[in-house]
Parts: sequence; structure tokens; C-alpha cells
Amino acid sequence: MSAFRPAGGSPAPEGAGVHTWSGLLPLDKPRGMTSHDVVERARRHLGMKAVGHLGTLDPNATGLLVLALGAATRCALVWQGGRKTYAGTARFGIMTDTQDVDGRVLERSDARPSEPQLRAAAENMLGEQDQVPPMVSAIKVGGERLHALARRGVTVERAPRRVRVEAWRWLTIAADEATFEVDCSGGTYVRTLVHDLGARLGCGAALAALRRTRSEPFTLLQACTLATLESAEPAALLSRQGVPLDEALQVLPALVLDATAAAAIGHGRAPRVEPGAVALGGGPRGVVFRDTDGHALALGALQREGDGVHARPAVVFPWAVATGKR
Repeated sequence: MSAFRPAGGSPAPEGAGVHTWSGLLPLDKPRGMTSHDVVERARRHLGMKAVGHLGTLDPNATGLLVLALGAATRCALVWQGGRKTYAGTARFGIMTDTQDVDGRVLERSDARPSEPQLRAAAENMLGEQDQVPPMVSAIKVGGERLHALARRGVTVERAPRRVRVEAWRWLTIAADEATFEVDCSGGTYVRTLVHDLGARLGCGAALAALRRTRSEPFTLLQACTLATLESAEPAALLSRQGVPLDEALQVLPALVLDATAAAAIGHGRAPRVEPGAVALGGGPRGVVFRDTDGHALALGALQREGDGVHARPAVVFPWAVATGKR
């Protein structure tokens, strides 16, 4: 994925007010709020019903939380698979039921790792691995969030998830704590990484602080604070900090449709396209269909049918349905 422009770029499309604006808004989440809390406050201030977020942050974690606004909520999966970077603090000699220092202490140890031991253990955790999600997480099992079950004292079996750790960078190393940066795949639980690191070291470890600094293709440099969001005039904020949907979808290959094909997409039909116009494959959200002005009309895939190739939309945006063209 390529990086988007820094904050302060192009405004919303001509004629689009705040209530019809669609795109992404990177935000620096403060400590002590859930990701859902941030979404609710954004809804109230922006006056928009369709607001979601990409990638949950724990209440005590801070940093980059990308909000999806308007029609962008219908295609959040496009941006959720990117790599993440976190800055954190690991505290040694403790193991808790939540894998962070806010949980109930299960074990304590007087043992502490040396710097060579710490670096070697982290080095051995690089690459792809199976990670069992913690009970205190937003994953649903049987229709209920794990953290809701955990609050009732219920523990259930969790299927492991394949994650990838690309790099550990140790910033400061002391007897009881060490600060680090870690690059990892989306869906990785840093609390669990720290917990597993402590198990490898034989002393136990729990996460003491966490801040997300990158969620590809965004960084904290592009994010506004919650205070800025709530104090700014909504249209000015979106013009200055928001990434319009047309631009946000540049991470996908595009197929430009003529007026006839664009109208067909808007009416739910699968128009025939020229073979070779864009690479086949990529899954149901692998291609963005655009009109001749470059506006996104739908997400979908190309499928070979008989002697031709057809555009198969999976998500059609409201303006394409209404007019056949934005």
C-alpha cells in the first residue's frame, strides 16, 4: 500500500456537504476511552450516522485510530489488513489475567532478563506464528465479545490466529521494564506478544503501556486529536484532515468505466469490460470501479465468463445507485 498525502490536502468533492462526505479520518485516541466511545463522539460532533473505525484499540492504549465516515464504512476491509507499528512498555516479573498491568496478578517472579537474553528471545519471535487471542479482546465467540465473557469470569477456548512479527526495536532496557517498537501484521495482539515473551524468558511479563504509531498506510503525523475534532468546524476539519473516499481507494487497482458501463453498475448489472484492462483476481474487493472523472462507483472483482470478462460489483456506493454516475 502506498502512503496517503499528509494532513491538509484536497477538500471534499464539489457539492458534498458534511452529511454526504465519505472517507477516512485519522485520529489520535486518548487513554481511557474505548474505540466505540471515540466513534460516538465523532458521530455527535460531525452530525453523521455512518461512522466506524478500523482496528480496535484497548481503552488504555493510545494512538492512531482511523475513523471511516459515510460510505467508507461499507468497505473497511480494504484498509484493515495493513501492517501496524506500536510503541510499548514491557514490565518484567509479573503475569496477569489480562496480559497487561491492569489485570489481576497471577504470578510474580524475582527473575529479570539480561539485555542479551531479552534481545535473543525477541529475535526468536520474529516471523509468522500462531497467536491465541487474549480473553480480554473484542473478538466474538458465539455472538458475544470475549471481554464481556471475561468480565463474568468465563473463559472459552480461542482458535489461534496466524500473525507476523516483522521487527522488535528495543529503545530502553532497565531491570524491571523495557520500552520497544514492534512492527507486526494487522490483528496481532501486542499484549499477547509481551506475555509470550515473558514466558520465553521465564520471568513473566505484562504490557504497561501501548501506543499505535502506524496503521498502514497512515501514521500519527496525519492524525488529529479528539480535542481538535470536537472544537473544529466539521467541514473545515474534513477538508484539512480527512482523506476523501476517491483518494483512500487508491490502494486498489482501478478500472475506468464508460458512461454505459457506469450506469449498468449503478443499476446492479455486470457490464462486460475489455480483457486486460486490469489484472483479474484479487477477491471481491480487489478492484475499484471508477467513472471517467475518476470517482469511485463500486468495489468488486473481474470475472471471466465464456468469451468475455465482466465487472462484478460487491459494494456499490449510494451515488452510483442513484444516478449511475457520481
